[in-house]
Amino acid sequence: MIRADHAARGSADMTLILLGDLVDRGPSSAEVVERAMRLHDEFPDVRLLIGNHEECFLAALTGDVRRVRYFMRIGGDATIRSYWRDDQDFEKASFEEVAERLPALVPPDHVAFLGGGEDMVEIGDYAFVHAGVRPGVPLEKQALSDLRWIRDEFLDDLGDHGKVIVHGHSITAAPDEQANRIGIDVGAFRSGVLAGIGLEGSRRWFLFARESEARANAA
Repeated sequence: MIRADHAARGSADMTLILLGDLVDRGPSSAEVVERAMRLHDEFPDVRLLIGNHEECFLAALTGDVRRVRYFMRIGGDATIRSYWRDDQDFEKASFEEVAERLPALVPPDHVAFLGGGEDMVEIGDYAFVHAGVRPGVPLEKQALSDLRWIRDEFLDDLGDHGKVIVHGHSITAAPDEQANRIGIDVGAFRSGVLAGIGLEGSRRWFLFARESEARANAA
């Protein structure tokens, strides 16, 4: 859909920004990461933001059992299954066994790709982050923990952040457009809908990729 939309709008330089949380909860995290890595083959300027789920995934790859437990509690079991590729074997594995075996199951280029992500991308009047920003703190002084994890303090604030903040992290039924921010996480893992936003000058538009339509087209 992005490819077709870009072609229909005529020649222009385009930056494609992934807002993070590529992994967890959905059934094919490994394939999602692989697909995201291949985007560079088609779109020269692709930027990846690190979400809180990428942060926890990378932490789980250190072999720390406590971090593996936490990762699995927030949906990381789906990611582990996608790399483990044997559900029956995974079901029998202890947390200690997962912590020991998982680092060898995740390709090094996947780790490098996710670990090389950014925490903020600023373009024109917009700043792109995964979760949000701390109100009252200049963009250049934001803490990584807020950029990846903040929720209510950011969502409830109506003040000017210096730029319009485009973010994911907090799921809404439809894109959440406010005067100071735009949230586009519509919960693809449970809704079957992945949202994207196009921005050019003063214009903005949304794209919605629907799992039901993709399956119908593939049938």
